[in-house]
Amino acid sequence: MKLVSIWAERLRDVTVAHWVAALCLAVLAVGVQAVTPDDHSRQPAEAHWVASWAVAPVDFTEMAAAPGGANYSSPAGNDLRGQTLRQKVELSLDGERIRIRFSNRFGKTPLRIAAASAARGTGADAFSPATLRVLRFGGRTTMTVAPGADAWSDGIDLPVQAGQTVVVSAFFDRTTPFATVSMLEPGATWIAPGNAVMAPKLKNPSPLVLNQIVTGLDVLTTKSVRTVVAFGDSITMGTSEGNFGAYPDMLATRLRDTQREGQDVAVLNAGIGGNRLLANGLGPSGLSRFELDALRQSSVTHAIILMGTNDIGRTLFAKVPGAELKPRDMPTAERITEGLEQLVKQARAKGVKVLLGTVPPFRNTPYWSEGNEAMREAVNRWIRGQQDIDGVVDFDAALRDPADPKALNPLFDSGDHLHPNKAGHAAMATAIDLRELQE
Repeated sequence: MKLVSIWAERLRDVTVAHWVAALCLAVLAVGVQAVTPDDHSRQPAEAHWVASWAVAPVDFTEMAAAPGGANYSSPAGNDLRGQTLRQKVELSLDGERIRIRFSNRFGKTPLRIAAASAARGTGADAFSPATLRVLRFGGRTTMTVAPGADAWSDGIDLPVQAGQTVVVSAFFDRTTPFATVSMLEPGATWIAPGNAVMAPKLKNPSPLVLNQIVTGLDVLTTKSVRTVVAFGDSITMGTSEGNFGAYPDMLATRLRDTQREGQDVAVLNAGIGGNRLLANGLGPSGLSRFELDALRQSSVTHAIILMGTNDIGRTLFAKVPGAELKPRDMPTAERITEGLEQLVKQARAKGVKVLLGTVPPFRNTPYWSEGNEAMREAVNRWIRGQQDIDGVVDFDAALRDPADPKALNPLFDSGDHLHPNKAGHAAMATAIDLRELQE
């Protein structure tokens, strides 16, 4: 509020009317990230937004072009036309007031939301009518999000608890091509004809394979909350688009079960299947998306970084026609550790603490070779030897086969020898020292 103080000092002797007008201009100048006047009037001065749920979005065009991309298409067409989109999200924090983030990050045209609502979910696409709230955007019931941008709704009074679901509905009265999507929670998104944002249950809804547009939910709190972003690839996101569970969810449950009252911790899953640290692939590279997907989450305090598997495995495709790698793009242990070091520096510049995860084993997969194994082990030695980070999570040690340390433990193998099953994700969550998330 330094800008407000300057205005007040300069205008101390002007009339009340002029002072109020100048103050309003100053508040507007603080920027769109400030709490809205409505939020400020209802909450103590120390209240702040904290992320309770979030996803790392990807470009639908990339998804559709990837192997198996046809499975992501909708039989009714890959756009929204006079339809209501409904998505449910599961929260990791309690709160009395929430706001929703809508994203047009990968859109090529403006994204117009003609109406929107939020309510506590009661199962599938249904919600409790008593909890229904109309969403507004700067006081208006409609909003247009520019290509490449994100936008938050105004805050709404809606008491929620960790583990509960919130159902978000949005009506699109103009053709809206699929653009910004996520894979984190399958079976959580539906479309239905017409404007059904106020309907407690959709009529003849059609499920979508990919989640759309809704990428975050914050709660307003006066508590000192730690917000942990799990940043990585499919091993973080969850095998088979989450069908086997994911370690961030299990970590959130473990924290809720063990933390003393008043020590709230939110855990966000920013994993993208197929993602690489150094190069774009499925989703922007980890280096290019870390700022948006991790460091810009509201009130983030910690990041758990697990990346490198798909970079190492990229050597498999080095000589594939159309995908040849130039020598300068060939992954090496040094390039991977330099990339991880850049993420650590980005986080430290924002005051975010970092825990680095070792790369799990992957013998008996197409990624494996003697050279790639040597690269993985070199990366892990570097991670374990770091003295200037806040912690190491030895996912490699937690998941490897005691009889063959280069391979995934059969008890934790989802079947492809690369991705952990639910028991494996539980082992990953257990490998995290909770004390390193309390500081």
